[in-house]
Amino acid sequence: MILSMTGYGKTQVQISNKIIDIEIRSLNSKNLDINIKTSHYFKSLDSDFRKLICSKIKRGKIDLSINYNYTNPSPLKINSNVLNNYLDQLKKIDSNNNNLLSIAMKLPEVISSENTIINDQEKTEILISLEKAIKELSLYQLNEGKVLEKEFKKRIQILLELLKTVEKIDPSRIKNIRKKIKNNFSKMNLSFDQARFEQELIYYLEKNDITEEMIRLKNNLNFFLIELKNKTSSGKKLGFISQEIGREINTIGSKANDAELQKTVIEMKDEFEKIKEQLYNIS
Repeated sequence: MILSMTGYGKTQVQISNKIIDIEIRSLNSKNLDINIKTSHYFKSLDSDFRKLICSKIKRGKIDLSINYNYTNPSPLKINSNVLNNYLDQLKKIDSNNNNLLSIAMKLPEVISSENTIINDQEKTEILISLEKAIKELSLYQLNEGKVLEKEFKKRIQILLELLKTVEKIDPSRIKNIRKKIKNNFSKMNLSFDQARFEQELIYYLEKNDITEEMIRLKNNLNFFLIELKNKTSSGKKLGFISQEIGREINTIGSKANDAELQKTVIEMKDEFEKIKEQLYNIS
């Protein structure tokens, strides 16, 4: 089972005279990167938000947005300490300005609602609502993951079929290489030690042998399919397996020395690139 890193979740909760909207989005990222955008009212809960997200999500760029509106007009008050502090600083800059009070009144946190402290009950309700949003995001990621899993299986099966083509081509490829080398030497009309020639030819053919690469490629392709079925399938682990798959395909291509085989390798590389593109979106 795999999870996509792309997801979205949203919940709404009413606490006292406030309606709180919680939205959480997830995009691709190598690590867990959390960005929280909230009003000053929720700032005291930042660490709780991060802790909850870290316990539920492994990887991704997470954007959490929490906002609220009042169901009825909220009584406001002037924070005199904050206001006086602003005025003192403004006087140092321009003591002759008669508009310092009006300037200070527009600055952050001078005017606020009566209740600016979140109590324990409100904190619990907000965190429960955030957990619901995370569950909705996880469900979104799971559904996306199912689509990606089908795509991966399709591409791996295509690669396995192409590998069968490589296995069919390989015997005739070796014969053609041997025949081509012998013909080239015959055209030169040179005298040479036939035994030494055969020895060097065997050495050359061994360097171009792709038996091990075909075996390893098949094993890694099957290993990829097995990992997809794992309940705790990891994007990082699938990424590592895909690197091995790519390495074997490239090695086969470098040893091809055959037009038909090279054409098949190009098709394999094309399918492999499609897998790589989607792997960036796996959690």
